[in-house]
Amino acid sequence: MADTPVLPRSAITLLVLTAVVFLITGIPEIAYIITIVAVSMILAMIAYPAMKALRSRGLPEIAAVGVVTVIACLAVLLLCYLVLFSFENLISALPLYQRELTARLSEILAVLDRFGIETGSFSPSSVNLQAFAGFLSSSAIGIADLLLYLFFIAVTTIFMLLEAPRMPERIRRVTGNRHESVEAFSRMSRFLIDFVIVRTEANLVHGFLFGTFLWVMGVHAAVLWGLLTFLLSYIPYIGLLVAALPAIFFAWLQFGVWGGVAVIAAVIVLNALVENPIFAHFASRRFDIPALVVILSVIFWGWALGVAGMIFAVPLTLIVLMIIQFSEDWAWVNTILGVDHLFTGDQTRPAEKKGVEAPPVK
Repeated sequence: MADTPVLPRSAITLLVLTAVVFLITGIPEIAYIITIVAVSMILAMIAYPAMKALRSRGLPEIAAVGVVTVIACLAVLLLCYLVLFSFENLISALPLYQRELTARLSEILAVLDRFGIETGSFSPSSVNLQAFAGFLSSSAIGIADLLLYLFFIAVTTIFMLLEAPRMPERIRRVTGNRHESVEAFSRMSRFLIDFVIVRTEANLVHGFLFGTFLWVMGVHAAVLWGLLTFLLSYIPYIGLLVAALPAIFFAWLQFGVWGGVAVIAAVIVLNALVENPIFAHFASRRFDIPALVVILSVIFWGWALGVAGMIFAVPLTLIVLMIIQFSEDWAWVNTILGVDHLFTGDQTRPAEKKGVEAPPVK
């Protein structure tokens, strides 16, 4: 019998890269499905430790999943209610905000006129918040679509939680029960779950503190801006800035320049407090990922999946890097990117070994 022809390694690599290019190109076409799966996977990671704790107390698997699911659904429904209620109040008070905006713009025009700066035909009344609110309402997802979206995510998360305890045994069968491979997969899974949980805990603290500060200060829709901070804090580097902009704007509307300055100062202080000592308190290990990898992750997943991709860019990238690390043929990619230390158990990056401190991912 003639030997089966074997493709050269370079040809196999070229075929794999071609398949990856076609896969990446097709991601936006199935973004809806990928988003549901990705969000469900991340929610399952957050809920799995709670389910595992309930099972360790003697609760049956189905009951543990049911308890965690009910609590998670109530939390999501509460979150949606707070967002919709705050947004509705915001829309209903638009005439008040329009008057405040007109007054603030008039003050700015008076200052510019005092210094002899021409503003042309611009007038404060030309800025219409109603038109902007109408644009947001028309572009926002409908209630029916949102409920269907949440339903699919909830069902997918439930089945992922049910399948999670069986995954280690399946991994053992796939790897031929090799201890090194099983241990590597377990280590990578723990790292991924730890990152998602720690990031969520830090975001909760950040959103609660920022929302409380705005509420005490009396800024309009303080709860909404706190929730926005919690969600957008998942986006590294730029998420907190984007979440703070509406709060700064409304603080300026109500209290003038010093109101905006006070919120900016609060953002700086909270960012320094939450992203360093509080985040370090929650984290039992280092989460040092090169900034370039993080930025490229946000750009790619934002292009592929929209806002949801930007929010979960780092966890999604870690899942991809985890799959790459698990492959002996492609593990070198993580070495080139400088992230192999995340999965090998060595939490010291090459830069730190030389005495250079690497910035942690926020």
